[in-house]
Amino acid sequence: MNIHQLLQLDFLPRSVDVGLLVLRLWLGMSLLVLHGWSKLTSFSETAGTFPDPLEVGSSVSLALTIFAEVGCAVLIVVGLFTRAAALVQVILMGVAIFIVKKASLANGPGSGELAFIYLAGFVTLFLAGAGRFSFDAMSGKKPAK
Repeated sequence: MNIHQLLQLDFLPRSVDVGLLVLRLWLGMSLLVLHGWSKLTSFSETAGTFPDPLEVGSSVSLALTIFAEVGCAVLIVVGLFTRAAALVQVILMGVAIFIVKKASLANGPGSGELAFIYLAGFVTLFLAGAGRFSFDAMSGKKPAK
C-alpha cells in the first residue's frame, strides 16, 4: 500500500447507500430528539409564545414545526417519502435561517448556524434520495444513478 492509497483511505469499503443511511439517521434522529420531542411534549405550555414567522398564529406555527421536526424526521429516519420529507425540512430550515434568525450565521445566541448546517444535510437528502437501505427503495422504484 502506498501513501496515496493510505491517505485516501482506499482500504475502507465505500458505499453511497451506507452514507445516505448514516446521514438520514443522524439528521432525522438529532432533529427529532434534540428539537422536536420537547416541542411535542410541551405543546400546551409553548403554543402561546412560540415564534410566528409566517403570521399564521403561534399555535399553528408550533404545529407545523412539530410536523416537520417529529413527523418528517421519522419519515427521514425510516426512509419513507424521504425526498418530500426532506423538502419540508428545507423549507423549515429556510424559514428558521432567513426569517427567524434574520440570516445571521454569526456564532452565539440568535445564530442561524445550526439551521444552516441542517439545511445542507436536508438539501443533500432532497437531491440524492434515501438510498438503497430505505422503505423508498423497497417500494420497487430504483434510486437515481
